[in-house]
Amino acid sequence: MTFNSINEKFIFYNLPIFLFILLPFFLITGPFLSDLSISIISLLFLTYCLKKKSFSYFKNKYFYLFLVFWGYLILNSLINNFNLASFKISFFYFRYGIFIIAIIAFLETDDKFIKYFFYCIFSCFTILIIDGFFQYFTVGFKGGSRISSFFGEEKILGSYVSRLWPIFFGLSIFFLKKKDKFFFILILIFILSEILIFLSGERVAFFYVNLSAIFVILFTKKLKKIRLVILISSLFLIVIISYLNPAAKNRMVDQTIKQMNLVNNEEEIYTFSKQHTHHYITAYRMFLDNKVIGVGVKNFRNFCNDSKYSASRLSCSSHPHNTYIQILAETGIIGFLFLIFIFIYFCAYVIKHAFYKFKGKDFFTDFEICILSGILIYIWPFAPTGNVFNNWLNIIMILYLPFLTWSRKLIKT
Repeated sequence: MTFNSINEKFIFYNLPIFLFILLPFFLITGPFLSDLSISIISLLFLTYCLKKKSFSYFKNKYFYLFLVFWGYLILNSLINNFNLASFKISFFYFRYGIFIIAIIAFLETDDKFIKYFFYCIFSCFTILIIDGFFQYFTVGFKGGSRISSFFGEEKILGSYVSRLWPIFFGLSIFFLKKKDKFFFILILIFILSEILIFLSGERVAFFYVNLSAIFVILFTKKLKKIRLVILISSLFLIVIISYLNPAAKNRMVDQTIKQMNLVNNEEEIYTFSKQHTHHYITAYRMFLDNKVIGVGVKNFRNFCNDSKYSASRLSCSSHPHNTYIQILAETGIIGFLFLIFIFIYFCAYVIKHAFYKFKGKDFFTDFEICILSGILIYIWPFAPTGNVFNNWLNIIMILYLPFLTWSRKLIKT
């Protein structure tokens, strides 16, 4: 990127980078500031490209695939049970693709700002750990209530920490050496953050952080021991906490077993819970009735009470709580093909990396494996998930993609 004046550089480079650095903080405040930030970044970058008539950034196969998917979402919203909420989500979905291209362009121009992004995540994790444990020992330990820190009633503390954990871990390894005193502080933060996820009572978040841990342990070269130490240490402390305060494990273990009906052999066994199971059945019935294009983007909530789809009074929700099932129900086989392509593409490269490791080589760097473990959280098919079209979740997901692309380009150069 080139700039003709200081003002131009401030508007099209410094301001977007400043907003990007603060994204971890904005995500704590909710979806508004974080969504506003990526919208501004996307708009400024698009304006820069139009002003400079520089469109080379967009000339790659991944962005073309994104454009096809975006076009399909818009078409689906227009012709398939049209409603304004559906069309709004589909139309403005383009900002995610432009945001990714913008951050890649900024990284290629000057990647020094990554360190400030890392320090922002570090500060956010530190504050959440301090506040979260304070809340636990003042309220949660006695009452057994779920802790949520600054997220309040939303109860997404665990989701935030688990989803940003891989990129935080990857960047810390990228910048720091084992002999650095600050590195040992980070190890403590990583251990405490995993315990915090457990105490938040978010079962999926706890599963995700352990899933990413297993992935890193299996496929990294130099991070196996560090990640294993963090995992074992956190699990050991979680066992102690659960012994001292059984209420801490009630939701994670006891309630999960109860909701799945695993203790009663005479009744039906549910997938995660009776409510989740009925969401899935309802969504699957929608798919069977609308195989090609589904019922429309964000339309599960509008059809879940329909008698031909509903499994019970528990069937209805804003979304069916599984990414793959939601895509099938709302966008049909056509939309599902995009998602399954991404999953197969991911698996193919992981298998390729495994073959390289078998030969004593590495296809991905340890930093890239950490980033990939964060992406794995989003494409893992066998877990309850949030809404596919939720702005907050999408923003965290797309944070991983520029770093992966940038790192791959560094290797090639």
